[in-house]
Amino acid sequence: MSFNTFGHLFRVTTWGESHGPALGCTVDGCPPGIGLEPSQIQHWLDKRKPGQSRYTTQRREADEVEILSGVFEGTTTGTPIQLMIRNTDQRSKDYGDIASKFRPGHADITYWQKYGIRDYRGGGRSSARETAARVAAGGVARAALAALASDMTITAYMVQMGPHAIDRARFDAAEIARNPFWTPDAQSAEDWAAYLDGLRKSGDSCGALVEVTVSGALAGLGAPVYAKLDTDIAAALMSINAVKGVEIGEGMAAAALTGSANADEIFMGNDGKPAYASNHAGGILGGISTGQDIVARFAVKPTSSILTPRRTITLSGAETEIVTKGRHDPCVGIRAVPVAEAMVACVMLDHLLLDRGQTGGKRGPIG
Repeated sequence: MSFNTFGHLFRVTTWGESHGPALGCTVDGCPPGIGLEPSQIQHWLDKRKPGQSRYTTQRREADEVEILSGVFEGTTTGTPIQLMIRNTDQRSKDYGDIASKFRPGHADITYWQKYGIRDYRGGGRSSARETAARVAAGGVARAALAALASDMTITAYMVQMGPHAIDRARFDAAEIARNPFWTPDAQSAEDWAAYLDGLRKSGDSCGALVEVTVSGALAGLGAPVYAKLDTDIAAALMSINAVKGVEIGEGMAAAALTGSANADEIFMGNDGKPAYASNHAGGILGGISTGQDIVARFAVKPTSSILTPRRTITLSGAETEIVTKGRHDPCVGIRAVPVAEAMVACVMLDHLLLDRGQTGGKRGPIG
């Protein structure tokens, strides 16, 4: 299986399976001299780890990260950073009944069609368990960004669960960390709890919509054609398990706007820098950041592993039914929130390093 690596200068290769002894990543291209301790990575892994509420899978994993290389006396050396997270709570027996069946909506059938072999224990590489390695890599990126672009903040949050969207008039950033759904709307958190309880009891699942905002990004990050900042953000988010759609700024809704409504008018701000009357572009024009907030959104499909019987086929082609036992997220979008932050952190650091290499931080003067 190829293509387990992403990034241009800041490159991440993930490895490992859901029910193997461990998983992890190799981070190449991190600048030397960055302070990095396991606790700085663990902080982000703790946001993602399973079993933190009744609304996520009850698999109990400590997700403790081990730094095996690339750090000396708490500082990055510029050499590859190897991170490992041991699996400690696998229950492979839960998957014995589906060894010869394909779960509808899952990658079982496509993995088999492509490779002629698959790890049916939790899906192997197709399991959302793989995202723990991405979050670990994101922790490294966050440490580097804190040193190189301290004004930049990256925040993800859920704005819709199933058909139920938040009321943006109630948006409270401080609320995001107070509820198990990472939503800025306290009322929606209460409503979603009841909704998800009903789905869990019926053996079903739901999808979600997650938004990611980057504040304090420098203007000038990205490239005009094949390394557009929005291209790489979209690719990073689209690569997350169960993501089926990504949009930047106004996204699909831009198709319904007129040119006069969609164009973000420009004026000079009180600080002597360009300012914008709106942000329909999501902070990116022509693949290059404007200095406004970068806003991306992505849709996560309903969890495919459910207790509701579904029709399927076996390896021999016989038609049958399947019920997926085990411990699964009724809404995988919940734990996709910290994964999204990690992926965007990796992209932002990557483009910051690319910009330093090409322009040295030089900018066209205005005013």
